[in-house]
Amino acid sequence: MITILAFIFSIFFIVFTSTRLKVYPFLSLILGALIFGLITGMPLNSIIENINSGFGGTIGNIGIIIILGIIIGAFLENSGGAEAIANVVLKVLGRKNVHAAMASIGYIVSIPVFADSGFVILSSLNRVLTKKAGLSLVGTSVALALGLTATHTMVPPTPGPIAAASILSADLGLVILLGMVTSFVALIIPTIYARYCGTKMYVDPGLKAGTEVVSAPVHQPTALKSLVPILLPIVLIVLKSLADFPSHPFGEGQLRVIIGFIGNPLLALLIGVFFSFLLPAKFEMNMLSTEGWTGKALMNAGTIIIITGAGGAFGKILQSSEIANLIGENITGAGIGIWLPFLIAAAIKTAQGSSTVAIITTAAIVAPLMTVLGFTTEISKAMAVIAIGAGSAVVSHANDSFFWVILTMSGLNIKQGYRSHTIGTLILGLSAICFLSVLSIFI
Repeated sequence: MITILAFIFSIFFIVFTSTRLKVYPFLSLILGALIFGLITGMPLNSIIENINSGFGGTIGNIGIIIILGIIIGAFLENSGGAEAIANVVLKVLGRKNVHAAMASIGYIVSIPVFADSGFVILSSLNRVLTKKAGLSLVGTSVALALGLTATHTMVPPTPGPIAAASILSADLGLVILLGMVTSFVALIIPTIYARYCGTKMYVDPGLKAGTEVVSAPVHQPTALKSLVPILLPIVLIVLKSLADFPSHPFGEGQLRVIIGFIGNPLLALLIGVFFSFLLPAKFEMNMLSTEGWTGKALMNAGTIIIITGAGGAFGKILQSSEIANLIGENITGAGIGIWLPFLIAAAIKTAQGSSTVAIITTAAIVAPLMTVLGFTTEISKAMAVIAIGAGSAVVSHANDSFFWVILTMSGLNIKQGYRSHTIGTLILGLSAICFLSVLSIFI
């Protein structure tokens, strides 16, 4: 009973301090781990050893991968590659299907680019298309935001899903495949809802005074060239996952060794980074400097890596206790299954606003419960990661910086934001977890 109460109290402490007291999540997670260890009577030396090993081990597994993914996103963003991809999607889907087009654009762009940045980059394009189509900016902006949210929360190499895959020891290739399918299917209903919102709430897409127009570089790369740094690492990682199947589809010789080497997430993303250097019209070394694209982008990476490490420390403390067996005895027969990680992530996201923090914290909580929840196969581990990502989309509201980016860039008021984007993220998350629940029946 003391262990269960310590678990509940430490979770409450992390959420309360990071939301109400505005404590930086790193401190909340480390202090939460320390409190849990002290309350449960863990030896003092063991508490420190677990925190250190959890922090260092997690960063060692995932830190470089997060950094490489962020560098790719920075070059795609600053070179104009994201807008080049957007223009091709519009040609394929047609300018009459603006809602579906904006959702699809967000879906692609947010795989390597942060959702906030993606919305800022594409906001001007969205306004122009919405104006030409004679639509309300509410519907198209929400469709774009939900498309960005879908892959931001469920598809690596976005930092949150990568960190969760590492913490839960899930195969990254399977997480990518399952995440892309789940987020795509889950996006269908929210896109329809976004279109509906556009018919009920009207915001003029004409540029208002004070609205920032983000101009793309004059010399944009082609869409195909822009897609290479995104898709090539994904293909290499997925090929490695296929090569590791028990059936050995690529044999057991040198070919499998080579695929395993270049398909390692670190090397695959490093290859993607080199291809991203080809996106600018003229590559200059200062782009890699502290003041350049790379340096500015990695300021964000530091925050994510620190929080990821703290989440690993908290998870290690939980793993060293009897919490897994105790909780397992009470929930094994409850049929919660895939819904438990979803609900935990949704509660943390709703409470504190950051999807990345919600994903990392939930992964740390769920890690010691994987066996008792039945997540023992590679596909079930990948499903657990996606379930956490789906929960981290629920719900985006006033404590989420992305919520305010959408309102500010689109001219929505708070009431319109809650009725459109907030409800849209709820629908997105529920659609994803329902799809996973059905999928789990057959897998």
